[in-house]
Amino acid sequence: MQETILILDFGSQYTQLIARRVRELNVYCEIHPYTFVNKKEFDANNYSGVILSGSPFSVRQKTAPKPDLNKIRNKVPLLGVCYGAQLLTQVSGGEVQQSKHGEYGRANLNFVNSSNTLFKGISMNSQVWMSHADTILKVPETYEIVASTEDVKVAGFCVQGECTFRIQFHPEVYH
Repeated sequence: MQETILILDFGSQYTQLIARRVRELNVYCEIHPYTFVNKKEFDANNYSGVILSGSPFSVRQKTAPKPDLNKIRNKVPLLGVCYGAQLLTQVSGGEVQQSKHGEYGRANLNFVNSSNTLFKGISMNSQVWMSHADTILKVPETYEIVASTEDVKVAGFCVQGECTFRIQFHPEVYH
């Protein structure tokens, strides 16, 4: 079976760039709107993994997209990027609030747990691209913080016992 990654689009300006980076790794991917998981024909087992994109929305808005992610979690590897990370945090009982100051542009990782699967080979002070006005203040107990920047304590984290990862930055953006 061909490896296929599903990218759920929440309206991010970087969704096509995520797809390009996945395809540069010689992995087939599909982009679908976030509502795709609510369709009867959706089956997470048809995918090798799912990426939740960023979004111009804030998870704190009443009108923010919030699909039922139970059809994905614990079924296939899941990566939440920016809004995707915030959404997964909020629906799991974590806390997302407006940042005291938005973080846009380059940042450097000042903490990296390189033994974590997602961060293997990533070194301290690696440069990442931030683009967010909200921040994750509190993560649920089952979450492990695996990367931080000077301004963002929760820049990368995983869920213990799941193949679920979240990153506040945009790895698809090169500087």
